[in-house]
Amino acid sequence: MSPLKIKKGSNSHSAYNLRPTFSDVQERHTLAVIVDNEAGVLARVIGLFSGRGYNIESLTVAEVDHEGHRSRITVVTTGTPQVIEQIKAQLGRIVPVHEVHDLTVEGKPVERELALFKVAGKGDQRIEALRLAEIFRANVVDSTLDSFVFEITGDVGKIDAFADLMRPIGLVEMARTGVAALSRGAE
Repeated sequence: MSPLKIKKGSNSHSAYNLRPTFSDVQERHTLAVIVDNEAGVLARVIGLFSGRGYNIESLTVAEVDHEGHRSRITVVTTGTPQVIEQIKAQLGRIVPVHEVHDLTVEGKPVERELALFKVAGKGDQRIEALRLAEIFRANVVDSTLDSFVFEITGDVGKIDAFADLMRPIGLVEMARTGVAALSRGAE
């Protein structure tokens, strides 16, 4: 109890709402940042995240306008709604940044990830690996007498499911790229 005998968060004895307006719920957001394609821009954008202790779950960069020298940085991050708004505002203040889009707010984005899997095995293990690859529409990009390298694209859940099924067969190595995302609606 406070010295005025008002319970914390109570507004029945006050003209002011004393309840906090911020949320503690962590949300996952996909941000698309259009920047000038020049040296040091990626370091500045990533420096904003690391300097303030924000986490980056996934990061992809690609040139989107060759003649205009523009690139798109797609960042997947988590935070409270206030933190996400702060990230977007701070990204917008960086000089080579032209646009910041929160694809999560604009509509569920279309997201895809690319992964390579090296699976080793002989006999029935090889047959099972090829059967699973066909089910998941994974492509064989390299083959030796002892192993396969599969390339697979899809959402994060599909990549995780493929990895879980390949582990008992003989998953040796795995490499994943960041999430690439686009908004669903037409612009």
